[in-house]
Amino acid sequence: MSELRFTEDHEWLRTEADGSVTVGITAFAQNALGDVVFVQLPELQAYDKGAEAATVESVKAASGVYMPLDGEVLAINPALEDSPELVNEDPLGEGWFFRFKPSDASAVAKLLDQDAYDRLIKAQAEA
Repeated sequence: MSELRFTEDHEWLRTEADGSVTVGITAFAQNALGDVVFVQLPELQAYDKGAEAATVESVKAASGVYMPLDGEVLAINPALEDSPELVNEDPLGEGWFFRFKPSDASAVAKLLDQDAYDRLIKAQAEA
């Protein structure tokens, strides 16, 4: 498994062996949302960085899942349609949202690494 990268919007990214990138929300994000009850997955199409690609709804709130980089969505996680609770149970594994092909694969490495993401969470908790 490759090293995870993170966005400031609390998405995680993992580059797969075929060059595609898997995206989900972090444990921090799913914990803040509470029990996930519905996930709207993206269409298989191109999105610009920052576009809302998916939506996650919980008993507390609804939140967007944003496209971390320019790219084309290649696959979605159909298991979330019937079992949205996978986002809570296994956010970094079976609770993934979609896979995409980034327009610029090298841009993934420029996102936050684990240490930088941990500092972001700590700073937000202290704010």
